[in-house]
Amino acid sequence: MNLTVVGIAIGAFVAYMSFQFGAWGFIGSLVFMAVGAILGRVVEGKVDLRRVWDALNGRRSSS
Repeated sequence: MNLTVVGIAIGAFVAYMSFQFGAWGFIGSLVFMAVGAILGRVVEGKVDLRRVWDALNGRRSSS
């Protein structure tokens, strides 16, 4: 499955949510998709939450 098919599936899902549940369904689906993407990257080990937290608190730079 390539990224074009994934993009089409995501677009279809978001369109369905917006038509079925209105603006709040659209916004809610985008929020849950973003949270799922972040959690997936944490589980894969591509994001270290401790470093992100330190950068947000100003203890370290983001570079």
